[in-house]
Amino acid sequence: MVMTPLPESRTEADGSAVVRVLGYNIRSMRDDTAALARVVRACAPDLVLLQEAPRFFRWRKAAARLAAATDLVILSGGATAAGPMLLCSLRAGVERTEDVLLPRTPGMHRRGFATAVVTIAGTRIGLLSCHLGLGRDERPVQARAALERLEAMDVRHVIAGGDLNEGPEGPAFRLLAGRLQDCRAHAPWGGADTFPADGPRRRIDALFAGPGIEVLGCGVPSSLPGVSGDDLRAATDHLPVLAALRVPAE
Repeated sequence: MVMTPLPESRTEADGSAVVRVLGYNIRSMRDDTAALARVVRACAPDLVLLQEAPRFFRWRKAAARLAAATDLVILSGGATAAGPMLLCSLRAGVERTEDVLLPRTPGMHRRGFATAVVTIAGTRIGLLSCHLGLGRDERPVQARAALERLEAMDVRHVIAGGDLNEGPEGPAFRLLAGRLQDCRAHAPWGGADTFPADGPRRRIDALFAGPGIEVLGCGVPSSLPGVSGDDLRAATDHLPVLAALRVPAE
């Protein structure tokens, strides 16, 4: 299948910015890192919202290798955010970053957010990458905390994304989609289901945009030039989600 081309990154004549955003659970880079780098490079993102970034022994060096292999820069996250991480291209100017650890649910892994405020084409954008918990009861609490964190950034435009560990019918997913635009639902492009990579049956990874942002297309870039099925299956156990967004000038 040949997909309609996703818009390239650019600054429009009216000052608005077309931005490519990639969301990706990379399973601590325990799989084929060369395939992972090829997928990320082919997506040509301005902003990358990772989950399960390296967070244990020498995690900073592993993250730096991925950033170097994809011509990106580490913004925030990793072990200091319990796994979520943000990367960006040199198109983004960094205003501030903050890693957030959430209260631990007894018997569950610690969760957190990687957050930042960046400037692209003169417009400030708040970013948040999250990986919600495995417990059904903890996910809505964490989703509500993500919305509160985005609100506290005090910026006009926000973008969030992550591995939600539930589909669009789930309460945490619906909570996020009730306040933000579910990018895939607003402008379907490419594939929908993201997990597992070798036979996707569930859409548990998503990107969300604030109400002032125009979603131009969003989905799994399975037929994007430079992205092969072999690389998608080898890179990690999730499929990536790629979106093109038009952010109005401030």
